[in-house]
Amino acid sequence: MGQYNAPLRDMQFVLHELLRVEEEFKQLPKHAEIDAAIINQVLEEGGKFASEVVFPLNHSGDREGCKLDKETHVVQTPKGFREAYQQYVEAGWPALSCDPEFGGQGLPVTLNNSLYEMLNSANQAWTMYPGLSHGAYEALHAHGTPELKSLYLPKLVSGEWTGTMCLTEPHCGTDLGLLRTKAEPQADGSHKITGGKIFISAGEHEMSDNIVHLVLARLPDAPSGTKGISLFLVPKYIPNADGTLGERNKIFCGAIEEKMGIHGNSTCQMNLDGAIGWMIGEPNKGLNAMFVMMNAARLGVGMQSLGLTEVAYQNAVAYAKDRLQMRSLSGVKAPDKPADPIIVHPDVRRMLLTARAYAEGGRAFTSYVALQIDRELNHPDEEVRKEAADEVALLTPIIKAFLTDNGWIATSEAMQVFGGHGYIAEWGMEQFVRDARINMIYEGTNTVQSLDLLGRKILMDNGSKLRKFGAKVQAFVEENGTNEAMSEFVTPLADLGEKVTKLTMEVGMKAFQNQDEVGAAAVPYLRVAGHLVFAYFFAQMAKIALEKRDSGDDFYKAKLATARFYFARLLPETAMLIRQARAGASSLMALEADLF
Repeated sequence: MGQYNAPLRDMQFVLHELLRVEEEFKQLPKHAEIDAAIINQVLEEGGKFASEVVFPLNHSGDREGCKLDKETHVVQTPKGFREAYQQYVEAGWPALSCDPEFGGQGLPVTLNNSLYEMLNSANQAWTMYPGLSHGAYEALHAHGTPELKSLYLPKLVSGEWTGTMCLTEPHCGTDLGLLRTKAEPQADGSHKITGGKIFISAGEHEMSDNIVHLVLARLPDAPSGTKGISLFLVPKYIPNADGTLGERNKIFCGAIEEKMGIHGNSTCQMNLDGAIGWMIGEPNKGLNAMFVMMNAARLGVGMQSLGLTEVAYQNAVAYAKDRLQMRSLSGVKAPDKPADPIIVHPDVRRMLLTARAYAEGGRAFTSYVALQIDRELNHPDEEVRKEAADEVALLTPIIKAFLTDNGWIATSEAMQVFGGHGYIAEWGMEQFVRDARINMIYEGTNTVQSLDLLGRKILMDNGSKLRKFGAKVQAFVEENGTNEAMSEFVTPLADLGEKVTKLTMEVGMKAFQNQDEVGAAAVPYLRVAGHLVFAYFFAQMAKIALEKRDSGDDFYKAKLATARFYFARLLPETAMLIRQARAGASSLMALEADLF
């Protein structure tokens, strides 16, 4: 069903020419020996695994879904999923960027990020199993006791065991302060956890020997709200001291959610009835520990939509080159055929270029953020680590919300290219649309991400993080402002930078009078900020393409054309968004609730 080829050339362009990661890695002692040959080899092998092993299971996994045996509580994943996962483990992919102390390969997060783009293009539902495990690894690695880390991390790193995050309850989604799951301390230092969780991705399956659940719950004397939440490690099977599996823990899947997409992933209702768990981090400070996993998941969800954007684009292009319909308005383009291929039509080009631009912009953006994570984790200079951490904090909600919005737009446009065939399951396009829609919802809805960006990341620190990123944009503008060939990119970038500054100040002043102004402006504001980031990276990519357009490599010609399309057709959306953000809360809040 359809096709997927890893976009290795563009990945290499982003990593080697745009970000110059080899030079960056030399500043990080842990990664100083990582060169272009290693990077390219990992990308090539990862691309092969994604396209040859995982992608063939995408359509069949969607059709088959997961099955729960309610008597045994065993979940069966679609045919081939378990075998593909075993290949993944045997090849060492789970350990790629993990700590060598626990069996990891210690490669940069930047490389792991590129691997996950390819896996998500190939099969988002399948990729969620190892993806969530990596998040659990990060949370435990950052906050677990030495005893928990020595027992659980080697198994998570190897992929022998997988992980989940158990936050949501039926009455409690984003507002975690309302959660009711209880944790009763035991004499041996463990806790008995009782409660129910819903929407737990990869909550139960047969792909790995054990599943490590990270569960939020309340201690008996916990204060109300988010200040009374603790985090616990609750394994499916309680391991013995030597790591072998012991008794089955009292955490079971009660039902699998029937949902519109990602059918190949077991989204479970999990019931805990006195399940044994061990605390991660400090009492009543579980959110601090869980946020490690939640932030990793938010970046991961952005990568899911980037992956879907790319694969939907590839299939739409292949179809548009092959499908014959009508003649070009400017004259016959295929005289030897009864009609022209639809790629000659301007609006088909618009749809294809929209998906292409959102894929290429998203790839540059997410690779940059992954590189900042590597700097945050490994740079020898504390000030550099802090600057990188601040930038990652600022850009994480933009990745999650802007890329998933774009993924929804791009997959919908790609499906539209197919006309009526796009609506038919056998072509595979409607699955990309269905799968993309969840990404705007989970791990904090895009509205929540927008409130986080504007309210917490920008206004709460008086715009400090935003100004630092803006200084990078301004430096690029000043460096290239006199280059006439760059004016078509630099001028709108500079203009948008100024408008974002003014808009931020305006919303901030309104918020002093009425906090609803933040909620009213947040969603369009985040999208404007996302375009500022994309414009910054597209301007940089255009500069490289301009310098190499006479090299004879058509790649640069295509890159320049895509950048010009982005600035001409997609960036102008910001004019409307700025007006929406400035419109204020009054038109939203004037209608009384009982009149809806």
